[in-house]
Amino acid sequence: MDNTHYISTEILSLEIVQEIIAHNKLLALSEEAKVNIQKCRDYLDKKMASHSAPIYGINTGFGSLCNVKISNENLSKLQENLVKSHACGTGEEVPFTIVKLMLLLKIQSLSYGHSGIQMQTVDRLIEFYNNDILPVIYTQGSLGASGDLAPLAHLSLPLLGEGEVYFEGKKVHSKVIMERFGWEPIILKSKEGLALLNGTQFMSAYGAHILIKANKFSYLADLIASISLEGFDGRIEPFHELIHFIRPHKGQIVTAGRVKEFLEGSEIIAQEKIHVQDPYSFRCIPQVHGASKDAFDYVKKVFKTEINSVTDNPNIFIESDEIISGGNFHGQPLALALDFMAIALAELGSISERRTYQLISGLRNLPSFLVDNPGLNSGFMIPQYTAASIASQNKQLATPSSVDSIVSSNGQEDHVSMGANGATKALRVMDNLERILAIELMNASQAIAFRSPLKSSEFIEMFLNAYREEVSFVKEDRILHYDIEKTVTFLNSFQIEEDLLH
Repeated sequence: MDNTHYISTEILSLEIVQEIIAHNKLLALSEEAKVNIQKCRDYLDKKMASHSAPIYGINTGFGSLCNVKISNENLSKLQENLVKSHACGTGEEVPFTIVKLMLLLKIQSLSYGHSGIQMQTVDRLIEFYNNDILPVIYTQGSLGASGDLAPLAHLSLPLLGEGEVYFEGKKVHSKVIMERFGWEPIILKSKEGLALLNGTQFMSAYGAHILIKANKFSYLADLIASISLEGFDGRIEPFHELIHFIRPHKGQIVTAGRVKEFLEGSEIIAQEKIHVQDPYSFRCIPQVHGASKDAFDYVKKVFKTEINSVTDNPNIFIESDEIISGGNFHGQPLALALDFMAIALAELGSISERRTYQLISGLRNLPSFLVDNPGLNSGFMIPQYTAASIASQNKQLATPSSVDSIVSSNGQEDHVSMGANGATKALRVMDNLERILAIELMNASQAIAFRSPLKSSEFIEMFLNAYREEVSFVKEDRILHYDIEKTVTFLNSFQIEEDLLH
């Protein structure tokens, strides 16, 4: 069976991206992509041989130095200098999964034949990807507007035999890799440095990675909320389809239907209730979770467009014999979407923490802090503190990056998106949400045990049985940090059939 994904002009969906990553597929250029790349490079070489007028970034300086003409004999040096001078990232290192996504998305963008890249340059990027040679990239340095310049410079350094990479679990200088594989450094031709550095692949890779996780954890948020509803002895009526058909937001309808499906056959939900209504954190699960789902749908459309786009500058159009300088590298669409996604993720965490709070409050025949002998035992008192702390941090992280802008490059780049900051913040919100939901699951599974001998649905009982193999019922106080970490691991490893996520 061929475990290769062929780069082409066919739409690259997030589902395909997930499949490529999950199945460790190798990359190769389709014949179509090879033709596109070579035709564009041949066109540019011919153009530069006969064209003396300045063309931005090809025979001029960069940014505010765009009016400085560069002689033909210095065009390769110009591109090499560009990569080296822009490799000034700092901060934490970008996670391996996201670096690999950056390679994939950069290769995809270069394959359309509007960037003037050499074939051997793309081939080398594919070799990096296929051999898990992952450039060391840093989280800080991009304004998200001239492209993700600093991160993409670090991505590109190993092409020149510069910078560091991770290979076989070790961080080594790229010269070690060159010797290992018998490679010579790529000599960049005109335009190539810009083709590599201009682009939104840092923001796009973060966004794709977060969206894939958000899809799964949106499902898990619905499932864990259903378990909390059972533990709290909540009512099923707020999930009745008639309510949602008269306010037919897609996410709301999906959430209500999913919760009803999770609870089908439950003895707990079917028993007679004394209380008439539940608090909003239970009663409004469809409305709140559903709004986040709708936000993710919007963000997904933005990123699907972006990862199938050409985002460097200038762009080369062979058919019309034009090289046009524009602004496809500007990350504003992504910046707004990343901020929206962070807010939607933070809200899933906010309502989750409120359910945890309700569960430990000694209401509805549950013991205070969900433990026998409260007083002697503190039980689940402090995990709620932890969830509250994380939920509060998420609110701070959800402050938009996209409303900020700082002038750069002597005023030439006078409006920037700050989407890269939005990307790294959104990942922190996603990671925080995992922990908030893990704490809710700990509380919900503890609460539902006090409803015995009544049982929940077959599906929820199966899920809880699997969970209890990792995290046991809390009979008396123990170190709950380990339970939180085990729960996070359990949620990340829990497999969900793809069709259930949509």
